[in-house]
Amino acid sequence: MAGYDDRDGFIWMDGKLVDWRSANVHILTHAMHYASSVFEGERCYNGKIFKSTEHSERLRMSGELLDMPLPYSVAEINAAKEATLKANNLTDAYVRAIAWRGAGEMMGVAANKNPIRMAVACWTWGNYYGDAKFKGAKLDIAKWKRPSPETIPHAAKAAGLYMICTMSKHAAEAKGCSDAMMFDYRGYVAEATGANIFFVKD
Repeated sequence: MAGYDDRDGFIWMDGKLVDWRSANVHILTHAMHYASSVFEGERCYNGKIFKSTEHSERLRMSGELLDMPLPYSVAEINAAKEATLKANNLTDAYVRAIAWRGAGEMMGVAANKNPIRMAVACWTWGNYYGDAKFKGAKLDIAKWKRPSPETIPHAAKAAGLYMICTMSKHAAEAKGCSDAMMFDYRGYVAEATGANIFFVKD
């Protein structure tokens, strides 16, 4: 299977559709060094993105929380997602909208003069946990805890907050588990590394 960087298709980037393989960023992109990026993971079913507007609103909110106001409105973000799906002839797909601080005049921690960029990619992606819907999923207990809201902008869906999720997922898979359950800083159940947890009570 081709890697995610080597596929046919199009990615919406900074207001226009570009060839999939040409959707690149500079090595000195601020987000690559300081995690200044926010994103949304969305699902499209039968040509309709589930809660598209709510996702776009949260993407903008996440940007505001990271002091990087997005240069696109909710309507423009929605339109970008629709255009990307259409360009790739997809009606059932995963949709990834992402915004980040790009390369620019500044390369230290502060980067308020650097441009805020945005892209949308979409691809066919099956069930995240495979057949676990029918067979169940085995979860590890993560070593790392979700941090206190006093230490991070916890309401933002920001890339930097996923570092401990990646580490926990790797550790879980090394033990033969599908994923890891994460607790918060108080010891309460928070989430899995890339999915919410909820219970159905009869």
